[in-house]
Amino acid sequence: MSATLVSGLRQSLFAGEAKNLGIPLVILAIMGMLVVPLPSIALDILFTFNIMTGLIIVMICINVHKPLEFSSFPLILLLATMLRLSLNVASTRVVLLRGHEGPDAAGNVIASFGEFVIAGNYIVGFIIFIILMIINFIVVTKGAGRTSEVIARFTLDALPGKQMAIDADLNAGVIDQETALKRREEVSQESDFFGSMDGASKFVRGDAIAGVLILLINIVGGLLVGVTQNGLEFSEAAEIYVLLTIGDGLVAQVPSLLLSLSTAIIVTRVTTSETTANSAGSQLTNPAALKITAGILVLIGLVPGMPHLMFLASGIALGVYAYSNDRAAERAADAEEADSKIQEKPEDTDLDWEDIEHVDPIGLEIGYGLIPLVSESDGGVLLARIRGVRKKLSAELGFLIQAIRIRDNLDIDPMTYNIVIKGAVRGSGTIRMGSELAINPGDVRTQLEGIPTKEPAFGLDAYWINPSQADFAKTAGYTIVDGATVIATHINAILRDNASDLLGHDETREILDKIAQRSPKLIDDLVPDKLSVSTIMQILKNILFESIPIRDMNTIIDTLLLESSRTQNPDELTALVRPRLGRLMLQNLVPPGEELSVITLDPALEQMLIGSLQQSKQAGELIIEPKLVEGLIASVNQQRLQAEENGFPAVLVVAPPIRPWLARLLKQRFAEVSVLAYTEIPEDQNIKVFARVGLEQNEEAA
Repeated sequence: MSATLVSGLRQSLFAGEAKNLGIPLVILAIMGMLVVPLPSIALDILFTFNIMTGLIIVMICINVHKPLEFSSFPLILLLATMLRLSLNVASTRVVLLRGHEGPDAAGNVIASFGEFVIAGNYIVGFIIFIILMIINFIVVTKGAGRTSEVIARFTLDALPGKQMAIDADLNAGVIDQETALKRREEVSQESDFFGSMDGASKFVRGDAIAGVLILLINIVGGLLVGVTQNGLEFSEAAEIYVLLTIGDGLVAQVPSLLLSLSTAIIVTRVTTSETTANSAGSQLTNPAALKITAGILVLIGLVPGMPHLMFLASGIALGVYAYSNDRAAERAADAEEADSKIQEKPEDTDLDWEDIEHVDPIGLEIGYGLIPLVSESDGGVLLARIRGVRKKLSAELGFLIQAIRIRDNLDIDPMTYNIVIKGAVRGSGTIRMGSELAINPGDVRTQLEGIPTKEPAFGLDAYWINPSQADFAKTAGYTIVDGATVIATHINAILRDNASDLLGHDETREILDKIAQRSPKLIDDLVPDKLSVSTIMQILKNILFESIPIRDMNTIIDTLLLESSRTQNPDELTALVRPRLGRLMLQNLVPPGEELSVITLDPALEQMLIGSLQQSKQAGELIIEPKLVEGLIASVNQQRLQAEENGFPAVLVVAPPIRPWLARLLKQRFAEVSVLAYTEIPEDQNIKVFARVGLEQNEEAA
């Protein structure tokens, strides 16, 4: 039982740590071979392993679909180069110390390579070795090094453009945040990889130079050691040491050539969805090229004096192969066409969940006539404007506005756009391409030559004018904007008015996670023991519903921690949070230090509303006569218009119990009216009551 347990532990440790121990063991082996003499059998094993490693690396480089699939190649290249050079040092030591004992003194691998290549002629063997060195150093290594330099430079130069393209796709809704993050990581890894390959190619070049120097040193050193120390004749020493040196060089240069070839394959391939072998095979078997080549070979074979049989046989064989490939391609195309026709039949197509279109949180539908506003290649700036709107709103509201997906809609007019939130159209407008919109801020009396219209975001009077009239319109006091700005401004207004609909469970969780990074104890004390994420989400939605930002989340969380023991009701907690955000609410209504002009309710009317609330069975729902409600709305509208005429914001201050109900009632009709409770105004804020809504006004309105 204990033996089985020990065996199982050993297997699990080996399986879990073998990969992690691989590189340290290789480095230890390299250091050992540099200083420790090795027996001939160890050299045979290591040289065989070195050749095997080179072949594995070449096969991996051929079969990867893109270079990043072999991202560890620069490191492996360095280790393989050092392994080969350390083997050179170890074999040189053995050759010089034991070479006088005979060709087998340095191992069977070195002796076999030397005898096979030399074949009794040392000059021929030396020349063949030099040719291999020239091929490796001048052709493969030099070309791979130059290619690495060019690719590294171009990759780094293209990095900013690729990052901007990812941001544009994200802002346009083509990709989501997770995909954008993945693509950014791939771009970064690609630049790091080719930068590393630029440096790693220098290892290969230095390895080739070292091979030549080691060959010369081994030959000269072997002759000196053999003649002076071991008492051999010069011819005998030359026979032994040249054989061993060339064998050693060949055994080392074969893996070196394989590494150089691997480097060249990686840096010269074009990234496709196919491996190098499949890509090259499909492109080299082009039927048209093969047929032309076959015809040329046949013509050469018919020329008098040429080897007729060889050229004619090659041409005919190539022609037959090209014809068979052509027929196979036609059959594949016919089969694909038949499959597509079968798939197009509605009766053979089953519905699944993929056929149900996902509803985007925020979308912009445009007619085909507005596509140039989106196309950056045509000078369109709408994407940049929308990106700016998202950034500005996210900073102001306190949470990230999701990407706005833009798509063309052939069912709407060519010059029309729709702003869609969660599948529902919340706003629309019409743009006149080639014209600019002159917006009347309200006090301009000058008429313009153009098409009268309404500015879609705020309903202001405007004209579509020719760009040549823009200077005159500006001088007259009009605000001039282009079509992209009109759409962006409309989107900004719609998103601001519907901010509460944009906040969901995921956004709330992201807000809490962000706070937890700075103050983890704060969130741990609140969620989920005291309040759930859903409750916090509803509280934040209530705050956003009345156009109050949630930037000050620490104050909101602190208040919820204090008050969550009293109630778990989101509406009641919202009423408790709002007074703590009083200064944040007032900063958009009045400049700091200035007096705030407000509208109040007549005390009798206020007491009547509070009494109705207390009598209501359902908290927060007032039961009053419809005529009284109509009179109240009419009176508030009258005071609202008066406030606008005087240049004041329309701020209605009421008792805390009736504030939520009155805010919901007026929000549906007057979005610009702010309803505050007495407790929500800071004590040091100066206020002035310039109007009052009373019972007499309500009765007159009724």
